[in-house]
Amino acid sequence: MTFFKSPIHSPEHAASYYAKSQRDQKHFDALEEDIAVDVCIIGGGFSGISTAVELCERGYSVAVLEGQRIGWGASGRNGGQIIGGYGEALSQGNSRFAKKYGQEAADAVWDMSVECVDIIRERVEKYNIECDLKWGYFDAAMKPREMRSIQEYHDHLQEKQYPHKLTMVDQSGMDDILGTERYIGGMINEGQGHLQVLDLCKGEARAAESMGAKIYEKTLAQKIDYGTRPKVHTERGSVTANFIVLCGNAYASQLTPSLAPKLSKFVLPASSYVMATEVLPDSLAEDIMRRDYAVCDQRTALDYFRMSPDKRLLFGGMANYSATDPRSIKAALTPRMLKVFPQLADVKIDYEWGGHMGIGLNRIPQLGRLDDNVFYVQAYSGHGVAPTHMSGRLLAELISHQAERFDLLARIQHIPFPGGRLLRQPMLALGMLYYKLLDMRP
Repeated sequence: MTFFKSPIHSPEHAASYYAKSQRDQKHFDALEEDIAVDVCIIGGGFSGISTAVELCERGYSVAVLEGQRIGWGASGRNGGQIIGGYGEALSQGNSRFAKKYGQEAADAVWDMSVECVDIIRERVEKYNIECDLKWGYFDAAMKPREMRSIQEYHDHLQEKQYPHKLTMVDQSGMDDILGTERYIGGMINEGQGHLQVLDLCKGEARAAESMGAKIYEKTLAQKIDYGTRPKVHTERGSVTANFIVLCGNAYASQLTPSLAPKLSKFVLPASSYVMATEVLPDSLAEDIMRRDYAVCDQRTALDYFRMSPDKRLLFGGMANYSATDPRSIKAALTPRMLKVFPQLADVKIDYEWGGHMGIGLNRIPQLGRLDDNVFYVQAYSGHGVAPTHMSGRLLAELISHQAERFDLLARIQHIPFPGGRLLRQPMLALGMLYYKLLDMRP
């Protein structure tokens, strides 16, 4: 049995299918001098890289500091699913948000929930990024209660004039979607999809670099000197800038806890895990995944899966809020996979990986100001591939003196995790246990 070690212990990418299959194997240099730019971005995941692209397109000089590798955190090793919405709690038109902030604000957030996916669509085409982008997403239901919820979501999307094709699928139509008896129906969304996330992140980094961005790996930000021209110190250099953007998310409080200590009480690291099978025979791959969709069920501790271009099933889930990792991801995830696809019983697992994502208590991305010229974004709660791209645009708008949309989301009041540093993780685990028990309802 293999023993899983959290990637926080390694400066290299997790031993994932994405890292092995990434098209761009070249690294970026470390910072070893003192430089000055318009904007210094701390964190080389989707939030940081997307911000860099947006700013470069607007003519700003940019430096990105990544302590490990570009896409090293959740951005480069997640399930690869492109889901709309800007925060889980807002993605279905939360009426409480409209009551508190006004219908105009709620409509603006709705527009962002579609725009965040469009950014990926347009950027991949504009910069010719090869990342196996495929459109088509299936929300799967196991219970009548879940089907009713999906139907309500479908009706809401239609009411909002969602621009992409939606198709409700009942039990009789499931044979055309998946080779499993686990689900009773669901919804096809042609406006969402899946891709090779590390290729996207690296491709966007190269696009920013081609426009003049200076991107550094193995360059951990250690200290910020605040002021009119704030300065970021690293081990072997520094960056002086007009603006600083913090995009460290779940790993910021772990790798550099002194950088922005007051942010750590609003975000906690939780773990999620993925594995990839060996290459499947065409007949087996086509039997289990009859459409090339990304698939996700409706539970709190959900399963999600999709087929890679070389016919491997990428299967993930088992979100863990206790900060303790399984001894073997393969041993923990395989029984879940076989509940969906028992026909994979004799299939080998070639890759298994996992790591942390940033969780916020209200499941809405957190963005705001630490100072007049120091901004941050964090806490996508496991739904970040597309929303991170929206955050990059909002941050670039703010720096370009178009703060309306940024300020709209910065107004949202985020609740700190109670109980102090030692008690926050156990309390989160207990809270999520409650929701897992709710999932057991018929």
